[in-house]
Amino acid sequence: MKRIYLAGPDVFFHAASLHFDELEARCAAHGLQGVRPSDGGLSQGGLLQNAGGSGDEIAERIYRSNLDLIRSCDALLANLMPFRNPIEPDSGTVFELGMAVALGKPVAGFVANCAERYEYKVAQHCGLQRAPDGSAWDQVFGFMIEEFAQPMNLMLARSTPLFETFDDALADLVLRLNKPTPEAPSALSL
Repeated sequence: MKRIYLAGPDVFFHAASLHFDELEARCAAHGLQGVRPSDGGLSQGGLLQNAGGSGDEIAERIYRSNLDLIRSCDALLANLMPFRNPIEPDSGTVFELGMAVALGKPVAGFVANCAERYEYKVAQHCGLQRAPDGSAWDQVFGFMIEEFAQPMNLMLARSTPLFETFDDALADLVLRLNKPTPEAPSALSL
C-alpha cells in the first residue's frame, strides 16, 4: 500500500488525533495509507515534561522521526493554510514539503482561496505602496511584493500543485501515484 505523509500544522489542532483519524480514513478510501507526523511521544505523555527528555531531546526526536517518515512515504500532501499569521504557511510544513520535492516524491498542497493571487493577499494584510518605477512594496515591513500572479510564494507555487481542499489534493496524488511508469508498463501496452 502506498503511503502519503500528511504534512501541516494539523498537529497543533485541538483533537488532532481525531482529525488525523479522519484524514487517514479518507486516504484509505483510495487504497492509500495516510501517515501522520510524529509528535515525539507527546500524545502518549501528554504534557511536555511527561514526554521523556528535555525540550531539545524531544525536538530532535520529532525532527528525526519526521525526516524518516517522509523518506519512507511515497508522496506528501501538505496543508498550506496560513499559520500564526494571515498569509504564510507553517514553516515546518514548508521544510517538509521542500524535502519531499528534493527527494523527487510527488507532492500536492491545499489552501483555501488558492486561486487568489499572492500579491493581493500581501496587500490586503500589509498594505501596498507603488514606487515611481511601478514596483509594489508592502507598507508594514517595506519589502517588495512579488507580482507573479501566483497563489503563494513562487517557490511553493511552482513546486507544488495547489488545490482548495484536502480531497482535491488527495485525488491529484491518487492519479499520479497510480499512473503507470515506464518501468512498470500497464497491461494495455503489453
